[in-house]
Amino acid sequence: MAEMDTSSSGGHKKGPGVKKGKKLSTRIDLTPMVDLGFLLITFFMYTTTMSKPKTMEINMPYKDENIKEEEQSKVKSSTVITVLLSKEHRIYYYEGIGDDPTKPPQLNVTYFKQKDGIRDVIINKKKAVEELKAQGALAAKDQATIIIKPDEASTYEDLVNMLDEMSINDVKVYAIVDITPVDKEFITATEQANNVQ
Repeated sequence: MAEMDTSSSGGHKKGPGVKKGKKLSTRIDLTPMVDLGFLLITFFMYTTTMSKPKTMEINMPYKDENIKEEEQSKVKSSTVITVLLSKEHRIYYYEGIGDDPTKPPQLNVTYFKQKDGIRDVIINKKKAVEELKAQGALAAKDQATIIIKPDEASTYEDLVNMLDEMSINDVKVYAIVDITPVDKEFITATEQANNVQ
């Protein structure tokens, strides 16, 4: 607060025998500003601790020293679904890895929707893998695996939605892989067969 120093009582009349009064000096009291400073510091400390950044947890594969690297990264084709993210939010998928160009897989198309969407495909694949494990065709450690291959025409939103589906459906094993020219040929052939632009 500003204060006026009024300690001198000089006269107001100017005349030949009258002394001039002292000038009044102003003094600024900064005590309330200190309180305000502490209040702002406290406010910013609380807001920064409350707004923590949200991150996605990614589990890295366990590396066993006793197993060879190529055996450790092998995935059985019967446990795999390959998902190809394409333009206009289309999702192409097929069973297996699709590494044989002479035998093209049966490509199916779906979207991110409630009924008959990619979520139902993932749930059905998990059930199929569990049935194969119960029959003894797969080992107990085998799990449903999703390979995600985003195309250049797909959007970042589609990739994030696909990762959300992995979390929602509790898919333990999945990978984001670069799309191959063979996969692009699969998409082109399917679009031409279905007259899709």
